[in-house]
Amino acid sequence: QVQLVESGGGLVQPGGSLRLSCLASGFTFSSHFMSWWRQSPGKERELVAGISNTGASTNYADSVEGRFTISRDNAKNTGYLQMDSLKPEDTAVYYCKVFVAQQVYWGQGTQVTVSS
Repeated sequence: QVQLVESGGGLVQPGGSLRLSCLASGFTFSSHFMSWWRQSPGKERELVAGISNTGASTNYADSVEGRFTISRDNAKNTGYLQMDSLKPEDTAVYYCKVFVAQQVYWGQGTQVTVSS
């Protein structure tokens, strides 16, 4: 079965960095687009970044453009989100997402808190 497991979240000061990982299993990871989303309390889940199956194409939300970098290592079945210059408004639960066989799959999420 399709599984996505995020890791790498935590507490960081403003201006700091974190790298999130999303380990995928149960499907051919290298054949599928993947994306990172986030959700803050009281807000809707929003798209942060997406990456094509080969990694050749990426896209970002305006709010993170220039600060976050999405990447993937298909040999390790893992996607990444490098987050730099973090701001308090980046505080959220971060999720990875894939669309496989006409179904959407989400990981369990990892909490990122940006606070001094």
